[in-house]
Amino acid sequence: MISVQLTRLMESSRVCGQFQTMYGSREGAIVSQVERYTRVAKRFGRLFPDGARCIRFFSAPGRIEIGGNHTDHNHGMVLAAAISLDAVAAAAPNGTSTARVCSEGFNPVEVDLNDLAPRESELRTTAAVVRGVLARLRERGIPIEGFDATISSGVKTGSGLSSSAAFEVLLLTMTDSLFGGGQLDAKTRARIAQNVENTYFGKPSGLMDQMASSVGGLVWIDFRGGDAQVTPISYDFAHKGYAIVVVNPGGGHADLNDEYASIPYEMKSVAALFGQETLRGIRVEQVESSVASLRERGASDRAILRALHYFDENQRVAEQARALERDDLPRFLELIVESGESSWKLLQNVYARRDSQSLALALEIARRFLSGHGAWRVHGGGFEGTILCFVPTDKLGAFVRRMNGVFGDHCCDVLDIRAIGAAEIVD
Repeated sequence: MISVQLTRLMESSRVCGQFQTMYGSREGAIVSQVERYTRVAKRFGRLFPDGARCIRFFSAPGRIEIGGNHTDHNHGMVLAAAISLDAVAAAAPNGTSTARVCSEGFNPVEVDLNDLAPRESELRTTAAVVRGVLARLRERGIPIEGFDATISSGVKTGSGLSSSAAFEVLLLTMTDSLFGGGQLDAKTRARIAQNVENTYFGKPSGLMDQMASSVGGLVWIDFRGGDAQVTPISYDFAHKGYAIVVVNPGGGHADLNDEYASIPYEMKSVAALFGQETLRGIRVEQVESSVASLRERGASDRAILRALHYFDENQRVAEQARALERDDLPRFLELIVESGESSWKLLQNVYARRDSQSLALALEIARRFLSGHGAWRVHGGGFEGTILCFVPTDKLGAFVRRMNGVFGDHCCDVLDIRAIGAAEIVD
């Protein structure tokens, strides 16, 4: 039965067009995705045979942060994009009050819909996300019921491409479609996902990751006032001769939550000295003219430097967006490099441990290889994470080989921007 369903679905011209939009037109891309969806569906059939007749398929992409390093949590601006790597699910209602989720590489999760309160014992777990998504949807009046799902993610954990946001947005898209008729708009979906990550999963993230995954495309997002004004930007980097590459030097950042949390905490501590909740409520001149006073009132030097990074980075995002809009790629690349230098010098999210400086080394190798030709910067959270590079396509092979030679095979993800966000695969 599953084979017949899949054959009919994957042969649909509408689905083929949706796949091209989601996964690009690189040689073999569509074929590999059909094989992937088939594996997910067959796994569903083995684990949940009673629901095999009515499975549906869903996808939510990872994201890259192009500009706006640690600005979203202070209501700043970011330039972000959904990518062709995604998390996919096969799912169906099961007629019970239990949600059963089986994600590749993780222990199976069962959540009783009659017990959706947060559990401290579930912090940083898949179960916390599932429980939180169901709780928040029920609070919105969506008639959630039990379901079964098998999930496969091409957004690797620790890759810096926000596997957590992709998973959260995927679960929301799936359950909203199964039981709410797909009533949530992309921005609302993103806000719920962020809330779940903050309150159930226990990570103090901003809204950029979930918004980029949910909305899709290349977007300029302004979080002024806690809202999210999303402006799509149409730009084809590949057509301009550049590849987008995220390099993971393998430092590992699973136990660095305190380092990440310190950035919004310190920025907001400076804002508080001006009577504001976030830095968006004040002007850079106020900070520049009050450095001595801020220090006397208890602001650390690092907090002041991080605040100054916020103001500079916020302005850079607007300049980056305008550079792309007027097709000024050289200026855009200059701003990418400036962003990375500010993250390294002012934000200070390159070094996490004295005995591990793989991120700094990756940045320096990229600088020496791409100087005068491309761009490089700290990507996302930073610390032991990843770097983002814009590499001329005629130098891509040599760049990947250089990075692989230092940090091991498969440390580079060459990415395409995905034009649509989270979605159901429909005929």
